[in-house]
Amino acid sequence: MTVDDTTSDGDSDPRPSTPATPETPKSPHQAPAAPVFHEVDHTAEPSDDPLAIRLEQLILGAERRYTAFQAARTAGVSMDLASRFWRAMGFPDIGQAKALTEADVLALRRLAGLVEAGLLSEPMAVQVARSTGQTTARLAEWQIDSFLEGLTEPPEPGMTRTEVTYPLVELLLPELEEFLVYVWRRQLAAATGRVVQAADDDEMVDRRLAVGFADLVGFTRLTRRLEEEELGELVEAFETTCADLVAAHGGRLIKTLGDEVLYCADDAGTAAEIALRLIETLSHDQTMPALRVGIAFGTVTTRMGDVFGTTVNLASRLTSIAPKDTVLVDGALAEELSRTGDAPVSEAEAAAEAEQAAKEGTQAPTYRFGLQPMWQRPVRGLGIVEPWMLGRRTKPDSA
Repeated sequence: MTVDDTTSDGDSDPRPSTPATPETPKSPHQAPAAPVFHEVDHTAEPSDDPLAIRLEQLILGAERRYTAFQAARTAGVSMDLASRFWRAMGFPDIGQAKALTEADVLALRRLAGLVEAGLLSEPMAVQVARSTGQTTARLAEWQIDSFLEGLTEPPEPGMTRTEVTYPLVELLLPELEEFLVYVWRRQLAAATGRVVQAADDDEMVDRRLAVGFADLVGFTRLTRRLEEEELGELVEAFETTCADLVAAHGGRLIKTLGDEVLYCADDAGTAAEIALRLIETLSHDQTMPALRVGIAFGTVTTRMGDVFGTTVNLASRLTSIAPKDTVLVDGALAEELSRTGDAPVSEAEAAAEAEQAAKEGTQAPTYRFGLQPMWQRPVRGLGIVEPWMLGRRTKPDSA
């Protein structure tokens, strides 16, 4: 949305004719940089393709009838705030085009109402719009790229794409909407459960987590040899395998980056199990390059579904120095595995425990994991790090 002096039907905005300023990061030491504006066609409709307009009306459930200014005024929201919400959701300025619907007005009214009621601050409301927009934009693109485009290929000669697309979307829309709401509620319940179990308010934002990166070795070279379709299939298979394993064993997939995935877990043992499962599973797939994993344990800052901080940076650095098909962990994670009884303090101690148990005729302690100290080395930006190589000491179950 942009601020305009006049709307397409003659309504006027009494404020000065100045473009709404895009959000820019604010520094306590300097004023925000001057925004860069681009030429915008303030008369063209976002799309004049008949099928696109029909599909839009089907999906949104309403016809275009408002300009940006009219929608903001009808919702009782300032034009500046409406523009910030609109941009935060990831949509371009629309000038004076009548491109908005009753649904847009209702969304503005609801979000602004949360601010007016004191349930959300204005910056938090904008953040809600941004996080929701970014997440659903990726979901929508994936759904179109992955199955809708293929499904809309004409099933019979002579049929046009138009004849197939509209009825297909009409059938899929309510089912996908219901499923989206179901999954969102499930995820919200899980996230809320983690928050209420936090020890204190600080832990709700800055938490101690195990963070793992899994990275395909030699992926850049591979991109030069594979056709685009083959490369896409490989990336999809990698991301799907990782997502399934991370979820099945109690971790949370934070994001995928093509040849790399980032995940986290509430405890060190879960993160270690996931890492080894990834190595073991992908090493049996002849189509996959080798994998390397790095894990670090410590305080992590969470924002908008992502994780940040020194612990995350360390996990990334460990991944970059790990040999292929191995898992490197930091000292904090090694110490946590020892504390919880998942790994011995040292192999020498484990051998001594086994010898003592044999003498006494008792059962020696069993450990899931083994840890082998590696050479200390400097890691860019993090100083001297002593990695540990993670391995198994007991055979995993078949889950």
